Amino acid sequence: MPKILAGANCGRKDADRIAMKQLVQNYRSGELILQEVPVPQLRPGGVLVRNAFSLISAGTEQGQVDFARKNLLEKARARPDLVRKVLDKAHTEGVFTAYRKAMQRLDQPLALGYSCAGVVERVGDEIRDIAPGHRVACAGLGFASHAEIVYVPRHLCVHVPDGLDLAQAAYVTLGAIALEGIRVADVRLGESVVVIGLGLLGLLSIQLLKASGCRVFGIDIDASKVSLALELGADGACVRTDESLKGQVAAFTSGHGSDAVVVTAATPSSDPVELAGEIARDRAVVSVVGITGMKLPRKVFYEKSLQLRMSRSYGPGRYDRLYEEKGQDYPIGYVRWTENRNMQAFLQLVAEKKVDVHRLTTHTFEIERALDAYDLILGKRKEPYIGILLKYSPEPELLRQIKLRSEAQSRLVSHEAIVRIGVIGAGAFATSVLLPALGKAGVRFRGIATQSGMTARSAADRFGFDYCTSDPEEIISDSEIDAILILTRPASHAELVIQALQHSKHVFVEKPLATDMYQLYRVAKAYRDSSGLSTLMVGFNRRHSPFGIALQQFFAGHAQPLAMLYRVNAGALEPNDWQLDPDQGGGRLIGECGHFVDLMSFVSGENPESVYGSSAGIEDVMVTVKFSGGSIGTLAYITRGSPAFGKERLEVFGEGGVGILDDFRRLELVRSGCRKSLKSRLRQDKGHVAEIKTFLRTIQGIEKHPPSFESALLTTLTTLKAAEAIRVGAPQLVSLATLLDDDKPA
Repeated sequence: MPKILAGANCGRKDADRIAMKQLVQNYRSGELILQEVPVPQLRPGGVLVRNAFSLISAGTEQGQVDFARKNLLEKARARPDLVRKVLDKAHTEGVFTAYRKAMQRLDQPLALGYSCAGVVERVGDEIRDIAPGHRVACAGLGFASHAEIVYVPRHLCVHVPDGLDLAQAAYVTLGAIALEGIRVADVRLGESVVVIGLGLLGLLSIQLLKASGCRVFGIDIDASKVSLALELGADGACVRTDESLKGQVAAFTSGHGSDAVVVTAATPSSDPVELAGEIARDRAVVSVVGITGMKLPRKVFYEKSLQLRMSRSYGPGRYDRLYEEKGQDYPIGYVRWTENRNMQAFLQLVAEKKVDVHRLTTHTFEIERALDAYDLILGKRKEPYIGILLKYSPEPELLRQIKLRSEAQSRLVSHEAIVRIGVIGAGAFATSVLLPALGKAGVRFRGIATQSGMTARSAADRFGFDYCTSDPEEIISDSEIDAILILTRPASHAELVIQALQHSKHVFVEKPLATDMYQLYRVAKAYRDSSGLSTLMVGFNRRHSPFGIALQQFFAGHAQPLAMLYRVNAGALEPNDWQLDPDQGGGRLIGECGHFVDLMSFVSGENPESVYGSSAGIEDVMVTVKFSGGSIGTLAYITRGSPAFGKERLEVFGEGGVGILDDFRRLELVRSGCRKSLKSRLRQDKGHVAEIKTFLRTIQGIEKHPPSFESALLTTLTTLKAAEAIRVGAPQLVSLATLLDDDKPA
């Protein structure tokens, strides 16, 4: 098999590009595509795995595909919570802005699949207990995908026991989900348990309960699945429509009712949980594993004092980024069964032949026929099915070229465009705002890189890039690229900027420029070593907005210091959001607040000189900046407010004048009894398009007064010093003198 590199070489000149097949869904149209995409990038905390088999989770994936195929109105009806968010954004940011953001979410490609098994190709620097050649089973949406090569964090993969084939091991995620549902039910040896829903999860649950020493009764609407449950060891089973069902359960439980009920059915109906209440004994446990309606009959649940427990996927650690992606395990003495340990336990039971998954496999499709497999679960092919496996070649042809443009097209674009652009990172903001702005400016899109490869291919197709890759070095070293946009998560900004400058590229980097002092020092040194031959611009876009410029001009030439109040109703993030991770984004103060410091510096025309701050909780901060001309600015960054209220409000006072900027949709200027109001009803303009134009015009030598690199350094330094001021409880000086001194790097 050809060697797989850490990232896919999709852009190296005169070389083949490493690519692979992956099943991708367009979330807007619902279209399924078996697509050539770059191999994902290897990261320190995980492994690259060459898949042998992946399992289609028919219930979950059918729901995903069905939802994606709905039209916009049907999607809105199915997810009223998301509609509410869009309406809130329309109120605060304007209809066009809200619509653009909503449509961009729908344009993001969706990787299908979350259970697979294969052979390790490469391991990250932090991995010690897995080596190339090891057989592993993998889990996780967005990781264990239907693809020839997958990147999986360490806690989402387990060793496959000797003697267990990889087709069986591919059931690992569904097995762990079934096992966790049983643990949630807290059953004991000899107890009677009813399983409602005998699809893949239900039939796995039947076998796991029998292996646990329980007596098991199965219920389903399909008689063939009832028969299969009995063949797999169920002590009793019955179709849901059988009028004697409750009597059979009563006889099975000696008239007491079931000690526990495990609901694995997938249906919008609440019938499964209603039935569970009727057949459960007094003070029994109902464990809900499947996606089912939840309109509970209060009377029966109350009178029997039933415990309703929701089983969260495949165990403790699920949805915890610190556990899944950063490798922080839960001590076994406190959390016996994590998702990883559940995965291990399930595979061991299969290896010991206490669970039979071969009997559950009704179909196996080569990956090239993946779309036929989905025709099956979507009802286009009228065949009964349970377990559906996708099979991959043991030695796939990975050295294939992804042709995105013909040579004639590339020559045409090269002739017409002035600046040749490379992009690293293609998140929602990049693809909805910055890349469209570049496209309108008439640049040549040369190459784009993302970690997953799938998003790189999606963006490359959409915007017309020459090539896509998962290796940033491909972009940085490409001699046919003039300027690089770095649009990744903040922790990677500084290193990528330094590498780009060392390759004499012009650089636009999203904020922040760096997330700690040493990074900032190294960036400053790299820029100085480049002798200013490269343009380096940071994405502090608000100074380029029409209302921001009008506010600055209103106070231009002020002889007295200004007083500025900047309120940001930022909204709370989910606890596991990457922006709260110091290793990813540096926190919200460093990651976002540079925007607001920069705008106050721009409006006042002064540089930050000192900063003081205090915090209330983790995210809410109050920061006061003293500027070089005596102006002061106070930033209140608040996460506890309502999202229906406006996000940003800047009030500026000075020389008898007042300027109030509300969410970049309304600007009010007052002086000497005269009042001027500017409004934008349908959209915000925060200056993103204008900043891209400024960057390109600077490269071309047209822009005479672009934002200085020193101002970007000072803004970033101010946020870093603000964090220090909060930590030590004392004001901090903001000075570039020590930062630019080789003898004093920190």
